[in-house]
Amino acid sequence: MNPSELARIAGAMVAKGKGILAADESTGTIKKRFDSIRLDSTEEHRRTYRELLFTAPAAAESVSAVIFYDETLRQKTKDGTPFPQYLTRQGIVPGIKVDTGAKPLAGFPGETITEGLDGQRPRPGTLRRALPGK
Repeated sequence: MNPSELARIAGAMVAKGKGILAADESTGTIKKRFDSIRLDSTEEHRRTYRELLFTAPAAAESVSAVIFYDETLRQKTKDGTPFPQYLTRQGIVPGIKVDTGAKPLAGFPGETITEGLDGQRPRPGTLRRALPGK
């Protein structure tokens, strides 16, 4: 990515009066949320929930960027528009969290650490696919 494109994306993410929506709940975390309302955590229910967040009226007036979970990157709106493409059209920067979740921290029982950048090679294109125009 060239520096001017990176600067454009960074500027869009910190737009005045807007915030970043962390929609990067793992399937385990979202299952807990759904269990509390007695809703099965199916792929379609997770997709519908995320679509509700992304397509809320006037979302683009308050949201500058959205952090995706890996599953979300491949999901689409009910009309078939991929979520990253839909958000980009709204002027919202789509992105993806790079960590793979909390893992036990060696030598410190009960403590965890996230892993991420060190595991990107086995997940080719993850970051590139999330960027607008990719």
